[in-house]
Amino acid sequence: MTPEELARCDGRNGRKACVAVNGKIYDVSASPLWKEGAHQDLHLAGADLTEALQQAPHVRAVIERFPVVGELVQPVVAPAGGGHLKYVVIVGIVVIALFVFFLLRS
Repeated sequence: MTPEELARCDGRNGRKACVAVNGKIYDVSASPLWKEGAHQDLHLAGADLTEALQQAPHVRAVIERFPVVGELVQPVVAPAGGGHLKYVVIVGIVVIALFVFFLLRS
């Protein structure tokens, strides 16, 4: 599940409430503590809570009670075009410079 897909599991208007912790996505919908996608006004469903929960000592024991419904994946972003062209231009300039250097040396 991508972060965008996770964001749609916000627990509002009858949608499932899901959170990501350490790359796993948990369905917390059954918990009354996550009613309408908000947990004690501290955390919102539909988000990656890994950093926010690092200092909470009971997180692992509590969160692992909920079913895992997926894994959080970051979308792969293709590099911007032109990367190969830049390489070809640089190599071309070096080759021309070497050619001129050896031509003038003779």
